[in-house]
Amino acid sequence: MRDDLRKLWDFMREVTGDDAYERYLERHRRTHPDVTPLTEKEFFASEQERKWDGINRCC
Repeated sequence: MRDDLRKLWDFMREVTGDDAYERYLERHRRTHPDVTPLTEKEFFASEQERKWDGINRCC
């Protein structure tokens, strides 16, 4: 039962993007081990800028 709940919790975090920083750190360690990763605050600021910078609207 606990394993099922844990899997559900992990899935929900993935779907909502709540685990984005952990996934970033994991990938960063694999691809850039010699570079210091962004802090959590820097990461989320960067993601917000990437997501919302330069939005073009049709109307």
